[in-house]
Amino acid sequence: MSALSFGNRWLISTFHGIFLDFTNEPMITPQNIGLCQEKNIHIHPYLTVNNFVWTGVECRVNNRFHPTLLLVRYPHTVSISPASERWQQTLLNLQAEYTESQFNTWIKPLSEVIENNQVILIAPNRFILQWVKERYFQRIDELAREQGLDSVILQQKENSTILPENTSPPPDTHSQDTLARTVLQPNPAERSQLNRTFNFDNFVSGKANQLARAAALQVAENPGKAYNPLFVYGGVGLGKTHLIQAIGNNILERNPQAKVRYIHSEKYVSDVVRAYQHKSFDSFKQYYHTLDLLMIDDIQFFGNKTRTQEEFFFAFNALVESHRQIIITCDSFPKEISGMEPRLISRFGWGLTVAIEPPELEMRVAILISKAQKESIILEESVAFFIAKHIRSNVRELEGALKRVVAYARFRNESISVISAREALKDVLALQHRQISIENIQKTVADYYKIKVSDMFSKKRTRNLARPRQMAMALAKEITSLSLPDIGESFGGRDHTTVLHACRKIQELCGSDQTTQRDFEALNSILNG
Repeated sequence: MSALSFGNRWLISTFHGIFLDFTNEPMITPQNIGLCQEKNIHIHPYLTVNNFVWTGVECRVNNRFHPTLLLVRYPHTVSISPASERWQQTLLNLQAEYTESQFNTWIKPLSEVIENNQVILIAPNRFILQWVKERYFQRIDELAREQGLDSVILQQKENSTILPENTSPPPDTHSQDTLARTVLQPNPAERSQLNRTFNFDNFVSGKANQLARAAALQVAENPGKAYNPLFVYGGVGLGKTHLIQAIGNNILERNPQAKVRYIHSEKYVSDVVRAYQHKSFDSFKQYYHTLDLLMIDDIQFFGNKTRTQEEFFFAFNALVESHRQIIITCDSFPKEISGMEPRLISRFGWGLTVAIEPPELEMRVAILISKAQKESIILEESVAFFIAKHIRSNVRELEGALKRVVAYARFRNESISVISAREALKDVLALQHRQISIENIQKTVADYYKIKVSDMFSKKRTRNLARPRQMAMALAKEITSLSLPDIGESFGGRDHTTVLHACRKIQELCGSDQTTQRDFEALNSILNG
């Protein structure tokens, strides 16, 4: 994007051919905001440097937002309240933390009113209000307070209603055909809901995801035959969505007429609710039961939603019986999903279940270099190693750190170096220094159970040593961002499967043994101060 000044007029052009014509200069004014909305462009303050506020802009093209980094600048004398800037930074942090689907479906629809360092969020209807309140509000409030805002209040827009999942349906006001057309059957260009940039070529592989990638390739070559369903689980930001969408894109390349659909579980729930409202489950089933490939992302959100699980159970059976492929992602192992019906958990195990772990150091470096090359950014290997060494949790945070480093260097008109990277990430590094180390966990657990720290690394399997060792491993997984292999290495070079077994054992005991549960909670409290 570029901004050109012609006298007292500014012309702003995006990479996607969308033009804004601001009079005077690109300030955030009601008129200019209205112009942005007409052009489907979201404008927000990003950073203040040399008494100028640089603005980030997002362009909506084909129903997707395409963020750009440095766009327009306007004098800092423009009246933008500190509270507004804090809220905009909160939104940026939320956008980085959640998936694109989650952010655009549940957070973006909220409008805000900012008064006296307090943010009032207004949900357009009761369904979104309840969903945000249960799943996102606590985190929104936490991030807002971190930015210095006093509080966040969530309320519903006046005169708006929508039925939650288990309420009685209203009178049918739309035909089933209309619902199928408008809700369940996207136009040909958008029918798959896939991000076409996600493919196997730009999916960086390593030890953490090599099995999942191999399985994905097999499914792409033999959909409905190789592994059905393919169940991929792992933490946030590890590439699950990228991998399964790569399968969908690969299948569409081979067969453009294939009926492929990627959908986040929250959107699937929304479709169930809408079908229930309009008494149109026949249309719903006609659509979902005849897909060639159905990809459900973050299926843990189906927990405790009886009607949604029932409909998915029928869809699952229909697709598998007709040899059509199902791919599922989740943040945990199938048997660990809370509120999921046993019959569904059983079916998740019919195919292949694979894990994606946090990337190891070499893989993190490769991801950063690959991302930099894609964005035509000059990134020396030493800088990539520096970032990768300090950002260990997931790919999303890695990419966020890279954006921050690039922005810092560009604002200061400097080349990207280890020095500039350290300065750009100083807040992140300071936070990490305050985080709990695995050595601290081992010592705390050893003191609690009155054993030696060296017993954590020994090969002895007596009960009085094995249980504390398992407890320490489970706490390390709970509190730190270390991968299972890294945790195993810290406990005498044990295999990651040993760590996984320890975590599951402690979780199982916490559910059945009050002493273990009390110990786990006490140690967690001690470690977190």
